[in-house]
Amino acid sequence: MRMTLWITGLPCAGKTTLAKRIKEELDNRGYRTAHLDGDDVRGKLNADLGFSAEDRKENLRRVAHIAKLFNENGNFVIASFVSPSNHLRQMVAGIIGNFRLVYAKCSLETCERRDVKGMYKKARSGEIQEFTGVTAPFEEPANDCIVVDTENTKLEDCIRQILAEIEI
Repeated sequence: MRMTLWITGLPCAGKTTLAKRIKEELDNRGYRTAHLDGDDVRGKLNADLGFSAEDRKENLRRVAHIAKLFNENGNFVIASFVSPSNHLRQMVAGIIGNFRLVYAKCSLETCERRDVKGMYKKARSGEIQEFTGVTAPFEEPANDCIVVDTENTKLEDCIRQILAEIEI
């Protein structure tokens, strides 16, 4: 299956955890997979970009083209990115084509409690500018998507729900 499963949500909502576990499950089932993660891509491929609205858009545009290339070469892509607005998610979907959106739904309070890097604290003190959920907005997905409650649902139950909804 050639598609991209795009996981969106607030920082620390569980996107990367979901993506790694989905990749593991699909690998075990014999799929060729690739995981593209926001922190990895930002730190390596897109290190030249900041967090302005234009830089966020360019970051996701680049990732969407990479995901599409992976899909065209027979890979199932799992992408875990904040992707904070419906407009950006629509742009990504338009580039990729065979795309399913997963919303890792989690309250801001729980995300802040999970934050081992201290990003939310830094954002609230002004050390980090344009931090999604604090000083930059996050829009809940408005379009058809798979919603998993990462705050109140066990990881394995979230994984089962996602795989059932994409019929794998």
